[in-house]
Amino acid sequence: MSKSIWQTFRDGQQYMSEWPVRKELAPMFPENRVIRATNFAIKVMPAVAVISVLMQMVFNNYDAMPQAVVVALFALSMPLQGLWWLGRRRQTNLPPALAGWYRELHQKITSAGYALQPIKSQPRYKELAVTLNRAFKQLDRTTLERWF
Repeated sequence: MSKSIWQTFRDGQQYMSEWPVRKELAPMFPENRVIRATNFAIKVMPAVAVISVLMQMVFNNYDAMPQAVVVALFALSMPLQGLWWLGRRRQTNLPPALAGWYRELHQKITSAGYALQPIKSQPRYKELAVTLNRAFKQLDRTTLERWF
């Protein structure tokens, strides 16, 4: 089932809010770096795009306007690239080793008495994000030391 590009961007935004940005996960997953870079790009790149075009207009350098527009379009595409990557990653199935880790972590949370969504036979990164978020919020530090 193919998704529209807009749905992929929405999935990327959803994944940014689901994924626990924690220092323990940084060496294992690129999500922390991508989320931080995407947040930075969302805040800064629209200004870079506007400044690149306005600078050419202020100095009456209309010959360089095509290059400025290309720079502006590139700057505006950077947050979209991050959202696209995150949206695609959210829907990607976990590799077998991570799927086993997901099941083990899911079992630990449910055995501790916390409610959690039913375990998936083919887990994706979005289920891992929800499970990791729940683990960091509800399990104590000594329990988590085994994995982190």
